[in-house]
Amino acid sequence: MGVIDLRLLREDPDRVRASQRARGEDVDVVDALLSADERRRSSSVRFDELRSEQKVLGKQIPKAQGDERAELLARASELAAAVKAADAEQDKAAEEAQSLLLRLGNVVHPDVPVGGEEDFAVLETVGTPRDFAAEGFEPKDHLELGQLLGAIDVERAAKVSGSRFYYLTGVGALLELALVNAAIAQATEAGFIPMLTPALVKPRAMEGTGFLGQAAENVYHLERDDFYLVGTSEVPLAGYHMDEILDADRLPLRYAGFSPCFRREAGTYGKDTRGIFRVHQFDKVEMFSYVAPEDAEAEHKRLLDWEKQWLTGLGLPFQVIDVATGDLGASASRKFDCEAWIPTQGKYRELTSASNCDEFQARRLSIRIRGERGTRPLATLNGTLCAVPRTIVALLENHQLADGSVRVPEVLRPYLGGRELLEPVAK
Repeated sequence: MGVIDLRLLREDPDRVRASQRARGEDVDVVDALLSADERRRSSSVRFDELRSEQKVLGKQIPKAQGDERAELLARASELAAAVKAADAEQDKAAEEAQSLLLRLGNVVHPDVPVGGEEDFAVLETVGTPRDFAAEGFEPKDHLELGQLLGAIDVERAAKVSGSRFYYLTGVGALLELALVNAAIAQATEAGFIPMLTPALVKPRAMEGTGFLGQAAENVYHLERDDFYLVGTSEVPLAGYHMDEILDADRLPLRYAGFSPCFRREAGTYGKDTRGIFRVHQFDKVEMFSYVAPEDAEAEHKRLLDWEKQWLTGLGLPFQVIDVATGDLGASASRKFDCEAWIPTQGKYRELTSASNCDEFQARRLSIRIRGERGTRPLATLNGTLCAVPRTIVALLENHQLADGSVRVPEVLRPYLGGRELLEPVAK
């Protein structure tokens, strides 16, 4: 199966070139792929012609006598060699085309802002950051609050596992469980099927979702067993229907996966080293949708609305951004991030992402729908509902009081035994 639609590549190569350029990726791949595809198609035609001649010859030989028979046998021998060569050329060109296809990112949506990480467009701002100066105190950061509450221990985690690891202790552990339960409750109410997914996957699932291209440096690989540790349950949720044909009337299919996530955080040396904002292992609730391709854009907006509902319920001020082309990742054609205000950093930081992958992952994983329009690839989308540590960071900092206690948002109270306040523990 293709990865992007080869028809699009043949009919509108300039659009694919422009997409690669906007992503900051190699544009020459497009021409190399067109050339390999042309070779594959012409050798396939040649193979068919030679095979057809072989069949005709096969019928003539038994009837022929003397010199004519000798000539036909000689021609049959030449044909056999030519068929073999055409077959080999076809296989070689197909293999080359496939490996080049895997290097192409998804074709970006025309409305995506072009540029790097800082070139996003702000679509809306929700809520207002608190004015701590007016309240008469300086906000503490999440780690100081976490230590006061007996909720976060990074020192012992460093002793056991190294930097960028953490223990959630006492009320910190209860807060994670409350967040996960509340997130799953919201997703279930919206019609998502809750899922607990494997954290180890085979290479095909990882490659099929687009995580072994430029994202490979952040993936943990267990070489001895050839397993990958997932960085998101998007991977096992996308792989769930791998090599299947789904009936169109079953769509949309929506899953909410809860899983541990593992990220090497390569290339982030010196960034967010304090506390639990950027870590190697964390838990997350992820929304995943299978839809007909023509419904993908509407579903993308719905995923974003569910994320906004979640963050609003937690009482967090946030902004929604349209992520720029150079920061999309290989599989997304468009991505909206919700960034929550982090008071001690004085800026908005990413808490959730919603990505439209169109047919990109479905083509790689061979997932199709069968309906009135025949059998064709479907579209997949994914959206973070709750990446636990970052959500805890935002909650502690935004809802803190002067004495170091933290207000519990109403939506979480039923999952925390009704408590309205997290209070510092006596040392």
